[in-house]
Amino acid sequence: MRSASKDKTPRKVTGLALSVADNESSTNGSGTNRNNTEKQEALLSKLAPSQSNLSSSRKRLLAKILDESNETYFLSSRDMGRRYGVNSATIIRTIQALGYEKFADFSQDLREHFVTTITPYTAMKAAEQTALTIDDRIRQSIEKDIENLTDLRRSIEPEKLVEFAGRINISQRIVIIGIDFAASLAHALAYGLVRLGFDADAPIGSSGVIQNRLKIMTPKDLLIAISFGRGLRETIDAVRTARRRNIPSFGITNSDQTPIAKYCDSYLIASIARTSFIDSYAAPVAAINALLVACAHSQSARSLEHLRQFEEEYFASARWYSESKNISRPEIERKNA
Repeated sequence: MRSASKDKTPRKVTGLALSVADNESSTNGSGTNRNNTEKQEALLSKLAPSQSNLSSSRKRLLAKILDESNETYFLSSRDMGRRYGVNSATIIRTIQALGYEKFADFSQDLREHFVTTITPYTAMKAAEQTALTIDDRIRQSIEKDIENLTDLRRSIEPEKLVEFAGRINISQRIVIIGIDFAASLAHALAYGLVRLGFDADAPIGSSGVIQNRLKIMTPKDLLIAISFGRGLRETIDAVRTARRRNIPSFGITNSDQTPIAKYCDSYLIASIARTSFIDSYAAPVAAINALLVACAHSQSARSLEHLRQFEEEYFASARWYSESKNISRPEIERKNA
């Protein structure tokens, strides 16, 4: 594992396709239009160093394509031409003037632009424009979960998970940061690690709670950050603070273009692509389960010892539901009559 103090490109544990959308990529309030404009300008700068050579008509065409990326990122060149009243050759010549050799490459960058600007509202609005029944949408959602899991199975690198499990095994304290929907993922990972005997915690509360926890961490500890898309400010700030203080960090995210991937020492990618307004967390949950398995079996003697301490609980603890213990007194009296 690379030290957080080294200013190098983060090492990716596994790679997956970008998510169609995520709950952390939305913007709110009066800054929405400004943020979207900044992203569009950044994309134009990235895609078109020679855009000054574009005619005014091609610039207008490109602006429309980007502005309506939620409806254009999946179109073929022919369909895109039909949408804007031009032939497919015009579309191809326009993207070639930007420096692309293939339309597929432009389509991929357009999709990334869509990912950074979409909100739960625009995602559901786009979904509503398709002629599907509610039953169809339910099946489509489950199929997307399966697709994300299939992508994870195809791209996962077990040896990298084993390597990171080794980093967990030598850490004195493990703090896992996850906010909003990611909070449930952070709690699940922390709970599993505690069961295996690790000093792990997923702090819940304000930014002050997170900052106070970071203040007592040392380079012998480990920060795990879970965030997707643009990332939530408090999560990214925690990672950057850890980096400044030489605290090792590991991220779980959905793209190698996210701030988590940029600032964490290493990271794991699991798609959260969705079909409507809610992200799919099937793949991140599966990735966390795989990580816990790696932690358990890389130190099997230690894991068995800690799990053995919970063995009695499975058979004698009062926390488990028992039919005989939940029969009401009238029922007991009636049975004894």
